[in-house]
Amino acid sequence: MKKSLQIAAAFVSLVVGAGFASGQEIMQYFTSYGVTSIFGCIVAAIIFSFLGMTLAQMGSDLQTTSHKEGLYYIGGRFFGPVLDLLICFVLFGIAIVMLAGAGSAFNQMYMIEPSVGSMLMVLAVMFTLLWNAENIIGILATLTPYLLGFIFILLIYSLFTMDYSISELNELSKSQPSATPHWLLSTVLYVSFNFSAAAAMLIVVGGTVVDRNVAKRGGALGGLLLGLLILLINLALFAKMDVVRGVEMPTLMLAQQIHPVMGIIMSIILLAMIYSTAIGTLYILAVRIVTPERFSFKIIVMLLCLVGFAISLIGFTTLISKMYAVMGYLGILLVLAILWSWLRNPGGSTKA
Repeated sequence: MKKSLQIAAAFVSLVVGAGFASGQEIMQYFTSYGVTSIFGCIVAAIIFSFLGMTLAQMGSDLQTTSHKEGLYYIGGRFFGPVLDLLICFVLFGIAIVMLAGAGSAFNQMYMIEPSVGSMLMVLAVMFTLLWNAENIIGILATLTPYLLGFIFILLIYSLFTMDYSISELNELSKSQPSATPHWLLSTVLYVSFNFSAAAAMLIVVGGTVVDRNVAKRGGALGGLLLGLLILLINLALFAKMDVVRGVEMPTLMLAQQIHPVMGIIMSIILLAMIYSTAIGTLYILAVRIVTPERFSFKIIVMLLCLVGFAISLIGFTTLISKMYAVMGYLGILLVLAILWSWLRNPGGSTKA
């Protein structure tokens, strides 16, 4: 059971930074559809759980030490490299959005120009990767439970201070920009881009477990927890739509509504999650290009950070709606490949 919980926690912690922390992602892909968004949350939980269960189990069966083994099993010699390239693209896209998110957080909380805030985050990420400060990353990973605790507090606050009727909030929610014209497509895109980022980690973590049922339970539990978190944030934003509409960092705004000190604490946790996610995604991408031992690794890190910063200037909200949607459509290829792999051998061992 302990190992299953570890797999579930690893799954949740990786997705939280990219798809939850700011609240803007949930706003565009779920809450903006009003009451119907609840169905989206349920569907997301089911898909996350199935995909998590399938990949973690596959990693256990293959005893993978690299995500490439799992991807080549899913896609074969021809499509495997395509999936690998797709994941690299998604990782870089998430890193860019994180840099833009840092700019928005600094601006909303501390009135710092977004471009300056993004540059501060770029410098912090760059120096961390250049000096390989693994201890810092480990410390930041421990912040995830605190973020989840804050989300629960925000939900309770939102529900008990709701000023409008459900029908009025429904209309306000639907007036917000949505990622796609339909809630179901939006849900699928949200899951696919988030899961594309988590896939590599799930395959490798699954490979550390000998018992395939333990890995299977861990992946499924992680997916259900993600669905629950989506639902909680969605309900919190819906209940206070009159406050968070048009705001780039909705969860930060809710924390500020409770108390200025809560806003400061939330901003620190939020920036730490953004920092951790940016480091993780850029590190995975950099080591796919060149080994960390080579001097060229430092050059690659600096180039990725600088290019990422330049693109992040497009703006956080715009990147969430445009880049995440593109990554979502591409991520559907991975989801379909996993589904096809499962249909070839449903529930059966992948071992030779």
